[in-house]
Amino acid sequence: MRRVLVVISFIFCALLSTAQVFVESKIDSIQILIGEQTDLTLSVTAKKGAKVKMPSYKPQQQITQGVEVVEMLKADTLKQDNGLVKISKRYTLTSFDESLYYLPPMAVEVDGKKYQSKSLALKVLTVPVDTLHPEKFFPPKDVQDNPFLWSEWVMLFLFSVIFVLLNLFIYYLWTCLKDNKPVIARVRIIKRVLPHQKALKEIERIREEKMSISEDQKTYYTQLTDVIRNYIKGRFGFNAMEMTSLEIIAHLREYGDQKMIDELKELFVTADLVKFAKYSTLINENDANLVSAIEFINSTKQENQSTVERVEPKLTEDDKRNMRSRTLLKDAIIVLILINVALLVLIIYKVCMLF
Repeated sequence: MRRVLVVISFIFCALLSTAQVFVESKIDSIQILIGEQTDLTLSVTAKKGAKVKMPSYKPQQQITQGVEVVEMLKADTLKQDNGLVKISKRYTLTSFDESLYYLPPMAVEVDGKKYQSKSLALKVLTVPVDTLHPEKFFPPKDVQDNPFLWSEWVMLFLFSVIFVLLNLFIYYLWTCLKDNKPVIARVRIIKRVLPHQKALKEIERIREEKMSISEDQKTYYTQLTDVIRNYIKGRFGFNAMEMTSLEIIAHLREYGDQKMIDELKELFVTADLVKFAKYSTLINENDANLVSAIEFINSTKQENQSTVERVEPKLTEDDKRNMRSRTLLKDAIIVLILINVALLVLIIYKVCMLF
């Protein structure tokens, strides 16, 4: 009884092992024209790790008489359930004779044991030929160039003409811009000497030259009153250089101390007498008038004024028109250059589409 069980178990295991190997084959198209190709797929399902040997063919080797193998691809492996794998291999077949071909079973070896796929059929059809009208057969034609069509080139030609004309116009505008010289309109920042500083510096010069004790009193009083007049012009804003002494005093009464103005009036009266009436003064009187001029300047000076002056350029109408025309020329050149670049890109694109 034990021997019977062992034999039954052995037979069962063998059957189970055999049942785990499946071989199948299929063809993509069972009907092709002469020279066409079709794929035959051979698949083997076996346990993982099994040694599988599938048939191998060389290019142009016949699988059966009249059917040859064009190409054989590498096998693909796909995992299955229960520890099985499926190995598939594709064979590309073709034929050049019209017939119905019988494709015999393909032999596969798994772990040294041989298995076979099912047989297949392949029908090869010929191209129908009208043998009754041989005059309709023509020899092969040579390679021909595409005919020239003006409709394909007209837009490219127009774009090219516009591109050239725009370049010429840009060059013309550029020459106009070069001939139209720019107007230099720079704002200048200069350092300004305050009126009282300039006046005191001039009085110091008069004092150093000792003109108060000089016999030429007319020159002394002329220079001293000119210093005072220039100071009044810069400090109070009216043109004292073109006014008489009385007019200057009348204007100053609106601004300063009456005592100081009276002392300045005495200075102007003395200066007028010396210059126009040949009046002679004493040295002490000259010094007193000099001191009065200094005190007037010190009492009316403004020290919190800025010593930096911004000088705006004065442009004529021609200068302004020139600047506007240069700006328009520059803007026009920039816009035309951008248009020309876009046009060049379009021309290159059209040329690439034609070729």
